[in-house]
Amino acid sequence: MTILVVLLSLVRGASGQQTPAPSASGTLSGASDTIASQLNQQLSFVETEVVDAAKAMPEDKYSFVPTSGEFKGVRNFAQQVMHIATANYLLYGAIVPDDPTAATKRQAAASAQTKDQILQYLQDSFAFAHKAIGTINAENMLRPVKRAPNPYASTALELAVFGCSHGTDIYGQMVEYLRMNGIIPPATANRPARGSAPPVR
Repeated sequence: MTILVVLLSLVRGASGQQTPAPSASGTLSGASDTIASQLNQQLSFVETEVVDAAKAMPEDKYSFVPTSGEFKGVRNFAQQVMHIATANYLLYGAIVPDDPTAATKRQAAASAQTKDQILQYLQDSFAFAHKAIGTINAENMLRPVKRAPNPYASTALELAVFGCSHGTDIYGQMVEYLRMNGIIPPATANRPARGSAPPVR
């Protein structure tokens, strides 16, 4: 809890707002959001960009591997997408170790071969990740998990944050693959032009 309070203090301090303290239920005082809902919001940002990028690449380019430059041994586009998905099951599965879904899905990864199958596997992995994050609250977020996938992510909070950063990392590589094939990433294509008025909400 101390880590979250410090982070919130920094953010609120920069904006001149008072820092709300997390309650035992995971709800932030003075706000309707819970810790889980805010973590899920961050994951949704990553999910949208990754899934849209995966949809944007034509199926005949899913085997694309860069050849101009130092790219020996890198994953092809399909493998990049599957890497995010299998990592989702690995990382978020550690948050809910008693749920057999993650292990079952990881064993079935090889069955995803076509673009549609890979996309479904990817989207299923994010749905599972959101479900796992939904179990995080102020009482358990800093508690060591039973089977940590690596020494740098051993609590539910660390796993949730690392899962987002990992997805963003691989997404950056997917963007390069898209651009190398003359495809503008959807996140960029849908962004308002610089200097234009912000959308009315």
